[in-house]
Amino acid sequence: MVLIRLILLMALLALAACGGKTPASAPVTSANFSDAKPHPWDGRSPDSYPVHGIDISRWQTDIDWPTARANGVNFAFIKATEGGDLLDPAFRGNWAAAARAGVPRGAYHFYYWCRPAEEQARWFIQNVPRSPGALPPVLDVEWTPFSPTCTRRPPAAEVRAEAERFMTIVERHYGQRPLIYTSIDFFEDNEMWRMSDHDFWLRSVAGHPKDVYDGHHWTFWQYTGTGLVPGIRGKTDINVFAGGRQAWADWLARHSR
Repeated sequence: MVLIRLILLMALLALAACGGKTPASAPVTSANFSDAKPHPWDGRSPDSYPVHGIDISRWQTDIDWPTARANGVNFAFIKATEGGDLLDPAFRGNWAAAARAGVPRGAYHFYYWCRPAEEQARWFIQNVPRSPGALPPVLDVEWTPFSPTCTRRPPAAEVRAEAERFMTIVERHYGQRPLIYTSIDFFEDNEMWRMSDHDFWLRSVAGHPKDVYDGHHWTFWQYTGTGLVPGIRGKTDINVFAGGRQAWADWLARHSR
């Protein structure tokens, strides 16, 4: 098993080195993860999905990307920007290192409700390159009750309009329709199901999305914030893709730029 993983890893590194592009046909590796605080899943658990990945920011320091890839990190969403003037200091290093390790990766923006959508979209575009093979950009929309600068909670119609404005600008630049990441309370408060023409990445650490999101379609599911992944120091978020291996290959082929 170790030898197989090493051979797979060498192949991925060679492919990633060719023009810096992560191949859309990147093979799936089985998850070799654990959880510091596992949930006792009922029904269909995250383990029943073959394609696992991570989302990370500056707080996951010194990631050994080749080790993480070999142990089942099949995709990564990397924090890039926040509001209209914050750049995650680890973004550029993680962006390049993930590609070198053959990990399909996308960038995400954490939205603040005290700045115009146009300003935040321009900030994201200024800092996230149009890299060949990248996954679609992600808009992370949540309430920010503990922010020292912005705790505003606009009405639902405004929330959806601002989110759509941001994503329209970003899509025009990258040629990819952004994903929406959100949590249960935000999804319900703002009737986010109305934005049905976007793929959703949903957080649910104590229940399957089909149950807690009333059957709403999802593409990615963040199922824990206390995951333990070889190559990553400390705890990290872990996610699954909604389909099987072939569905993942098809989705990558359609959505990687």
